[in-house]
Amino acid sequence: MNANGTALRGRFFVLCPALFLAVENIGVYIFYGITGDAMFTPQIQASPDAATVLSKATVRAAGALGISHGRLAQILGVSAATVSRMGSGRYQLAGHRKEWELALLVVRLFRSLDSIVGNQDAARRWLQGENLALGAKPEDLILSAEGLVRVVQYLDASRARI
Repeated sequence: MNANGTALRGRFFVLCPALFLAVENIGVYIFYGITGDAMFTPQIQASPDAATVLSKATVRAAGALGISHGRLAQILGVSAATVSRMGSGRYQLAGHRKEWELALLVVRLFRSLDSIVGNQDAARRWLQGENLALGAKPEDLILSAEGLVRVVQYLDASRARI
């Protein structure tokens, strides 16, 4: 690292004078120390696995859309306690189960709505409002796997318009 704080090798992001975060292909490294000639002590923080990322992303996406833990549990086909454990990191979705595919659709629903309407309040209002093209409120449709797929496909088609 040179005097002005830029990295000579790798990509470094200055978070505070004593903490640097280096992102490499194999993981995330956190360096603690002070700038200058001091020796840095690297601590390796492993990259989270896909199950952890999807589990937390699903709970966060549902929260941003105003979907309660109970309704998210209905959507995924798991218990409300399981959704609560997902949020706290004590449960990760399994890639070979149907809940994985449904969680991917929930995150896709959030990403599509976010790109179309631009904010969480508008996304919540869209979910709660009657939709003539879908023939019902999207928040009611997404409680079934078929309805969730229909809503996501509708949003995908809306996003694709020029």
